[in-house]
Amino acid sequence: MTLWFSSTPFRESEVLIGDPITTCLSPSVYDIICNLGFQLRENCDINSIVTQNGEVCWKTITDCVSYTESEQGLDYWGSVRLLGPVCEAVHSHFLSLTKGQFEIRYAPWFQWTSFPELFPEVFDALESLQSPAISLSLMKLTSCLERALGDVFLLIGKECPFLLRDLLASEELAQVFSQSVMNVLKVFVGSPCGLNLRNVLWHGFASPEEIPPKYCSMMILLTAGLGQLLKSYLQNTKLTLAHRSFITLTNLEDLIVFPDVTYEVLSVLEEVMTKSAFILKIMLPYWEVALVKFKSHRFADCAILLLTQLETGLRNVFATLNRCPKRLLTAEILAKHLNDGKINQLPLFLGEPAMEFLWDFLNHQEGPRIRDHLSHGEINLHEFSKETTNQLLAFSVVLLLRFVDEGLLSVFKEKAAVELLISLAEGYSSRCHPVFQLKKQVLSCEESIRVWALLPFPEELTREAVRLEDNSETNGCHSLITKMTDELYHHMPENHCVLKDLDHLPTETPTSDTPLALAPRKLQPCRCRRRVRRRIVLEVLVVLRSIGKQCHRVSSQVTVASELRHRQWVERTLRSRQRQNYLRMWSSIRLLSPVLSLILLLIALELVNIHAVCGKNAHEYQQYLKFVKSILQYTENLVAYTSYEKNKWNETINLTHTALLKIWTFSEKKQMLIHLAKKSTNKVLL
Repeated sequence: MTLWFSSTPFRESEVLIGDPITTCLSPSVYDIICNLGFQLRENCDINSIVTQNGEVCWKTITDCVSYTESEQGLDYWGSVRLLGPVCEAVHSHFLSLTKGQFEIRYAPWFQWTSFPELFPEVFDALESLQSPAISLSLMKLTSCLERALGDVFLLIGKECPFLLRDLLASEELAQVFSQSVMNVLKVFVGSPCGLNLRNVLWHGFASPEEIPPKYCSMMILLTAGLGQLLKSYLQNTKLTLAHRSFITLTNLEDLIVFPDVTYEVLSVLEEVMTKSAFILKIMLPYWEVALVKFKSHRFADCAILLLTQLETGLRNVFATLNRCPKRLLTAEILAKHLNDGKINQLPLFLGEPAMEFLWDFLNHQEGPRIRDHLSHGEINLHEFSKETTNQLLAFSVVLLLRFVDEGLLSVFKEKAAVELLISLAEGYSSRCHPVFQLKKQVLSCEESIRVWALLPFPEELTREAVRLEDNSETNGCHSLITKMTDELYHHMPENHCVLKDLDHLPTETPTSDTPLALAPRKLQPCRCRRRVRRRIVLEVLVVLRSIGKQCHRVSSQVTVASELRHRQWVERTLRSRQRQNYLRMWSSIRLLSPVLSLILLLIALELVNIHAVCGKNAHEYQQYLKFVKSILQYTENLVAYTSYEKNKWNETINLTHTALLKIWTFSEKKQMLIHLAKKSTNKVLL
């Protein structure tokens, strides 16, 4: 495992030594944001832009949008230049209002968004004249606007575009607001050729001083004007706008690794912020505001600032290590390779624990993907959890400490709280990777099947149920289970004693020697290396996870059906036919329990050796994929047969016997991953 503070040929603090960075914007982007909108000095009458009662005069604004000669495309630079005086007038107008006047005049027009209470906060930020607060407000405003525009899109369209630029280019929004109005939005937030305010802020490119406050004022007015246009559209069409629910972040319970950030840790962070080479001096105000927000329990605000500034710092390290222009797109930061095919040095430099933390929080599809959801306005900011921000803050402390000099680092490491954070960071392993999710799924299913041992069954029916089990097909199934368990035993890394007699497995709590209990032992926490993202490995993981999901569905259905039938038996409401079905169900359960346990054990062992699939040729891989899909088909059929609607308990025995024969036949070919993996008692799992 690569430790965060292990010896390296160079000190991390030396990596970023060079001339102080004065901007993270490219010359052209800097020019369009910081200069172009100030070239025209003419005064613009505010009464031609907005009336006394707050109604936006859209024609004045849309007339400032320039087009190319063909009139098919926007002239972004010409538009920004002409809109500059308009934005200046709007900004002066808002600064002349009291908060009460602002709310009376404009508050009704923000109700179409799902977060109308944000806008008085943005107004406060404008009045404060504090650049970091204005930038933060603009980030929140653009995400809120994107979410609201998506809701409007769904009045007409069916599937809302994921990217804001695609949303603004849609015919659906042009139909509601007009194409000329959408072109105005494109100039401000919809294209990298324009001001692109959303992206330069959310990706951490713009320092606080580089975002003119007048653009924040203009975005407030545009949002109010859109609300006015929408009201007219809804009145004419008799449609009703519905807001999509905010999402709930997933798998957060798995990601809580660091303890709550204490005042001692915050004081360390306050000091290290000014000394760590990771933080660009021009971005330091964002970090300072992030701490203020955390202390005032504005956890979403803190997280937004941390995420953007972690990206800024990592992009700087990325550009330095890979000798790339510092304005490279952020998508490459965590990638394994650069566009030119060279290996990205950042993952090697940060080490696996740090990379896995970043992937868990930002990238994995089953992770919280915090930055994505926040930037697209999908999270209720008031309900953003302290625990999540705690994790980001703790990670930031450890990361910043890598970029201070040795003397200062040794002083900080003497603090017990800091030492604990470093230890936890160095031991971090992925919680949202498909491998971890499969392990979690198998363990959950194993626990679910254990409940079967506690399911009640009438004693007076036991002898009759056992008699039903005494048939050649059931006995054949148990024989195959025993043989396959013995076969799998040889691939265990420890000397387990495998229970041979499975007859009593469903009616007693599984012991530590049963196949059911062996699977969790094979699923201890392990590192999910980046190479597991290879397509064929992920393809197999998807099938294995589908198998686990179906097994869990079977287990749940069996539990519900058994409890229902037993209750009907006690209440004496079972008819004769239902009584026979109850017996068949119990007989089937006594077989399905060891079968599902065996499948879980097989999944566990294949998971441990998942990378062996990369050693198969194309034909062998297709045969293996066909094999695991046949197990999936079996479990899907089990779900259907054990459902309340089908109730085909007898048929499950024949189905099971056929499936076990296929598994045994494939196992005999020695083409499972457990057969191909190199045996090593000292193997680092995954």
